[in-house]
Amino acid sequence: MTKMNAPRSSGFTLVELVMVIILIGVLAALGVGLFAGRSAFSPLLATQQLASATLLAQQAALAGNAADTLTIEQGSNSFRFTVGSGTPDPRVFELPREGTSLSVAGGLPLTIRFNGNGTPDSGANLSLTFSGDSTFETCLSSLGAVYRGSCQP
Repeated sequence: MTKMNAPRSSGFTLVELVMVIILIGVLAALGVGLFAGRSAFSPLLATQQLASATLLAQQAALAGNAADTLTIEQGSNSFRFTVGSGTPDPRVFELPREGTSLSVAGGLPLTIRFNGNGTPDSGANLSLTFSGDSTFETCLSSLGAVYRGSCQP
């Protein structure tokens, strides 16, 4: 007489599947809560965009191109950074403001010209502050370095 074993079925039990679905639901609810209250814009993004535009204008000045200026403007709805304004092909970087403001000594609009060494023609440090939900300072030093934080004397 041979003994036959019932075939074992493999897979997940109903309890395991329900627990996984509950776990995914909890994680999804927490994830949505983390990102739902935040704006797509942050002052950090504007600070980084300003640093990029500044470095592009410096590179143009070092290469001897006419696009050696950076114009910073604050409109009612956006920030605009223009590299090489007044040239045939200016580069424009525009970001929505969304409750953030930019302050700089002397006010805006501000045009910065870079010389052949990549340093600002003004020869002085320039401190720019983006304020909104958080505050970020950016410094354009008299030597042409762009860094996050307040300008050192």
